[in-house]
Amino acid sequence: MVYAVIAAGGVGTRMGSSEKPKQYLKINDKPIIVHTVEKFFVNDSFKRIIVLCPDQWINYTRDIFAKYLPQSERVNVIKGGDTRNETIMRAIDFIEENDGLDDGTVIVTHDAVRPFVTARIIDENIEAAIKYGATDTVVPATDTIVESADKKTISNIPDRSKLYQGQTPQSFKAKLLKQLYYSLTEDEKNILTDACKIFSMKGHEVYLVDGEVHNIKITYPYDLRVAKALLDEEII
Repeated sequence: MVYAVIAAGGVGTRMGSSEKPKQYLKINDKPIIVHTVEKFFVNDSFKRIIVLCPDQWINYTRDIFAKYLPQSERVNVIKGGDTRNETIMRAIDFIEENDGLDDGTVIVTHDAVRPFVTARIIDENIEAAIKYGATDTVVPATDTIVESADKKTISNIPDRSKLYQGQTPQSFKAKLLKQLYYSLTEDEKNILTDACKIFSMKGHEVYLVDGEVHNIKITYPYDLRVAKALLDEEII
């Protein structure tokens, strides 16, 4: 079985909104999170779409989906964790408790504030996760990346031809991900940046899926203006 796992735990501090987290802000009269979930909702590959958000926003989120996706029985809204990886583990636990977990269970994890993911990206994530066990969506780095160990001077300029910018989805065989996560030490968990690093730390290859430049993450007020322009021009 294949499941979508939508991480909606952001509080929107960088957006400058004190009213509500950024995933609930509207673009063209529809909350960002709805634009995102719709991309998975129309794909029949998914048995469930699991949306994980802060406890105090669960009822609000359920109400949103009841309004904008009236036949949303496949959408389950549950409490997320304190970190992204804890959130993913909560989703896997939910799957295991409700449907069971086996070696073929695949999760496609995605940011709630990345509404421009395409059907092609989603399908290729599913295919790669089934075949390889772990995959990340990326685009080639277009800017020179500068490394500074002391945050004052340049310590290294890596070869840009080997660098990519990570996006989401990131997709995995859920049972293997859970096993690897709980094999980590606390020190290892503390240096995690995302779930793909769990695989690489344990010696498992993570395969790449080509992303899209317009598969942006809405983080700052500027991103909202870009997102509205993309929708207005029917880029997606």
